[in-house]
Amino acid sequence: MKEIFLIIFMLIFPLKLYGANEAKVYFAGGCFWCMEESFDKIEGVTKTISGYSGGYVKNPKYKDVITNNTGHYETLEITYNPSLTNFENLLKIYWINIDPFDSNGQFCDKGESYKSVVFFENDNQKKTIEKSIRKIEKKFNKKVVTYIKKFDEFFVAENYHQDYYKNNFIRYLMYKKACQREETLNKIWR
Repeated sequence: MKEIFLIIFMLIFPLKLYGANEAKVYFAGGCFWCMEESFDKIEGVTKTISGYSGGYVKNPKYKDVITNNTGHYETLEITYNPSLTNFENLLKIYWINIDPFDSNGQFCDKGESYKSVVFFENDNQKKTIEKSIRKIEKKFNKKVVTYIKKFDEFFVAENYHQDYYKNNFIRYLMYKKACQREETLNKIWR
């Protein structure tokens, strides 16, 4: 009898048992500190981790990534609850937190590792990204230069990068202001 109850329970509540109530998405939008702050505020986002993705070097270090020796981009891993938000919503939030027309990086951070990239894990995500790019290009009558790449692997950045905007609040605000991040985003999106 206990076995039957367990089987019925597992059939009724599979999401909770198998962790399917969480999903991940990977965005590169320049400095991952700023991206982390932007996504931590979003309802349904349960965790953000700064790291590196898109390159060819295993276990890259920050000093190697920013000197463009790894092929990696500063990337944010976003874990979210699909019953509270979804890929399309997170993609919309991503766009308004970057300059999709800057081919050299983002804000004051320039170079390959700071370029904007949306990583996809399946054809549906890729189609959603392509559709959103067409909408932006139509609205602004400009070419979006953000890369679309198939997700492969994510490497967690060094501990001092995690929650940087919280742990180094004054330094972070000075950096963000010096880069004119808010001003640039307001000019583009508002």
